[in-house]
Amino acid sequence: MQNRIDHCFRELRKRGEKGFIAYICAGDPALSRTVDFALALERAGTDILELGVPFSDPLADGIVNQLAAQRALQAGATVRGVLSCVAEIRRTSQIPIVLYTYLNPIVQFGLGAFSREAEAAGVDGLLILDLPPDEDVEVRSDTISHIRLVAPTTPAKRLESICARGAGFIYYVSREGVTGAQTSVAVSLPEKIRAIRAATDLPIAVGFGISNPEHATEVAKHADAVVIGSAIVSQLAERRDDQQIAEKIERFVRPLVAATKAPRA
Repeated sequence: MQNRIDHCFRELRKRGEKGFIAYICAGDPALSRTVDFALALERAGTDILELGVPFSDPLADGIVNQLAAQRALQAGATVRGVLSCVAEIRRTSQIPIVLYTYLNPIVQFGLGAFSREAEAAGVDGLLILDLPPDEDVEVRSDTISHIRLVAPTTPAKRLESICARGAGFIYYVSREGVTGAQTSVAVSLPEKIRAIRAATDLPIAVGFGISNPEHATEVAKHADAVVIGSAIVSQLAERRDDQQIAEKIERFVRPLVAATKAPRA
């Protein structure tokens, strides 16, 4: 079976477009709403959906995403619930889905069981925040790509090793520290993207700190995809009691997608 992530990037290249990747935490404020949000994000033009698996100790996340995970856990979200949510999305959508998670929930679920059930649900990619590639675990699947993280501080030799183990795309963390909106794009971005391109043919997505259309346009000049999470999660937090929240999130994301795909010199 063809991986939806690979297909997505091939189609984007054919159209001469950059990809837009949206992150939300599954289960915030409820798993049933997550399905609605996923479909709204797709209608807004999102190319790939990144679904956070709620975890009680999300060390790579800033306060916005930490609170989202906390709300999801309090609402009863579980790993099995997240996988069921993916399966429900698959009833009406073929948008590529990447699970953004930490290792502990997968180990607690069971590595083999997680791999089988994630594949059956329709998961396309797995991004494990706290798992170095040289300490990889047996989460094996013929259809799920292991997305690898590269940081601004990653040495050149290690960069080659990380990229060699990657699939789907390389996720470049544009800033040191945790997730969260920033006021500007890192000035080192073009140089870092060039170094990653020298080490891999995989598409490069850039995330952490991108929060507005201006940021998206600037990042898309250099990367193959733009990842925006905290800005969307903040909107969900502010509007979680609004009955029209899905429609409003769709309207919020449309300008971000347009900025990512806008023609560039």
